[in-house]
Amino acid sequence: MAIASNNSEQEVVGGVQLYTGIAPVKVVAVNPTLSELEELGINLKSDPNYTVTLSDQEYQKVTFWVKHESPDFITRVEILLQAQIRTNKAGDKSMWTNNRGQISWSESNPADKYDWYSAEGARKAYVGEDTLLEFIKAWANVSNGGDCYLETMDKIVNGDMAELKSLVSSLADNRVRVLLGVKDQKYQNVYTKHFGRLKPKRDDLFVKALNDEYGNFNAEFNTDLALQRYSPNLITADSAAETSEVSDDAPW
Repeated sequence: MAIASNNSEQEVVGGVQLYTGIAPVKVVAVNPTLSELEELGINLKSDPNYTVTLSDQEYQKVTFWVKHESPDFITRVEILLQAQIRTNKAGDKSMWTNNRGQISWSESNPADKYDWYSAEGARKAYVGEDTLLEFIKAWANVSNGGDCYLETMDKIVNGDMAELKSLVSSLADNRVRVLLGVKDQKYQNVYTKHFGRLKPKRDDLFVKALNDEYGNFNAEFNTDLALQRYSPNLITADSAAETSEVSDDAPW
């Protein structure tokens, strides 16, 4: 007989441990192959598919695998791109970007109307490009007004991730703060409406995004946004949340 027993008062969770709250993570891979995933300790039965169809529309999936240390876990940030210009519902405005990674909605070049918008590299942006740029800004810790553009964006939206993959090594020492949640009580999920810099720690910006009309996070997460092990209890962000720190007596 062999029984790995535990005290009845001890909570025992099987399978992969899940977490909620804000976590500083390093990017360790972008759209990895099956063998590359195995090297990261991630076992899949078949090659990952980075093309997805939603509502009869085809999207290219950019998957950033990110790693947190102490506690040690790895998860993924998924951003959907489409090889077409993003427009509003009325079709009279397009999303624009430039070499500063600024985003604006306009009928024409925003640089012709706004003093704050740089004319350098101004162009119409692809579907999902704003989310990708916001992630890179936070990950690379780009200063306000600093360059933030991708030279091969037209290739990226069609599945060529070479430029993004090169950032994994060039930004190997950088970290980005992401908000973790749990979907359906078994899937780790990452919020994609806001990404944070390591310094300063601005949890209030996560709360602001969560409270935005289109900022809902369809996952369970803890009200103070502090990183902790997951326990089932659907809640929403506390608008008065303060900056979170991982304390010395954190529960892991």
